[in-house]
Amino acid sequence: METYEVNKIMSQFKESINDLRKAIGPQKLEETYQALNLKMQDPTFWSNTKEAKRVTKEATEIREKLDKFKAIEQSYLQLLDWYQVSEEGTEEWAILETDLEQLQEELKVFEVETILNGPYDHANAILELHPGAGGTESQDWADMLYRMYLRYAQKKRFKVEVLDYQAGEEAGIKSVTLLIKGAYAYGYLKAERGVHRLVRISPFDSNARRHTSFVSLDVLPELEEDFDIDLKDEDLKIDVYRSGGAGGQSVNTTDSAVRITHLPSGIVVTCQNERSQLKNKEAAMSVLKAKLMQEEVRKQEELLKNIQGEQKEIGWGSQIRSYVFHPYQMVKDHRTNYEVGQVDLVMDGDIDGFINAYLKAGDANE
Repeated sequence: METYEVNKIMSQFKESINDLRKAIGPQKLEETYQALNLKMQDPTFWSNTKEAKRVTKEATEIREKLDKFKAIEQSYLQLLDWYQVSEEGTEEWAILETDLEQLQEELKVFEVETILNGPYDHANAILELHPGAGGTESQDWADMLYRMYLRYAQKKRFKVEVLDYQAGEEAGIKSVTLLIKGAYAYGYLKAERGVHRLVRISPFDSNARRHTSFVSLDVLPELEEDFDIDLKDEDLKIDVYRSGGAGGQSVNTTDSAVRITHLPSGIVVTCQNERSQLKNKEAAMSVLKAKLMQEEVRKQEELLKNIQGEQKEIGWGSQIRSYVFHPYQMVKDHRTNYEVGQVDLVMDGDIDGFINAYLKAGDANE
């Protein structure tokens, strides 16, 4: 890395840190944290458990954000001092290059997390994949996306629980529901909501023709346990049945799988991952609450659009991203025009570029 390149990076660091300081307001955040800290020291603080949890969580998030910003700022100042005494081509210069690359990555992550300030962005994510028309073709595509998101979660050090898995008759999956646990999991993965389109030479076509397949992906935030949604017993139809899945020693011989139908809305959720019927029911109820919350938000947005005279119907064919394996290799997001030519890397979970481009574009448009 030549001197002019390092000089350019250092200048960009200074600009980015100044922008972050304006965006998060460290001094005001510190004052808010101190006020919350005073509340937590009150002897009666835990008399209202729900409010106490909310305050504690807010204080923790503020402290983490301030500590991250201060650490990045301190690293930049140390690198600036190091840069001023280092010479190109020396051992110290090589160390500087390595530290610069590391700080660039840390800064990218923190910039995106600063954008993630929505009410549920910090939450765990419930991710659902549903193949479109096309039978085995679409089901195999759903399985490929399933693997892609597992790899992505692994790279982000998120934990994954499979809540429901319906295998296809010949190959692939009919549907899958995942609970992805980690800081800002929903904030990141909400960028993936929509229809994903695949173009390839089908391995299931003896004539080796090109096929196009679609999979719909939905993402919901996992709501807090005390989230207030009124679910009446008479509105719920709960069925239990024997779980499907792998055979042999893995087969579940008990009626532990749970299907819950919310009669007023017609929403149906299933969970069969756990051997315990009670745990499956709890997981299914969590997904149902998230779906009902999403449906309420959708109704409010639709009402606002009608008032504004805006009519936009999103159909099955309105894909957010295309994955082309043939006749050339390209993955392109149609919302941001961000594209990558290395399809294998993307399918191996390297989708941060698409997610960050979407989040930053959304932030710029607000």
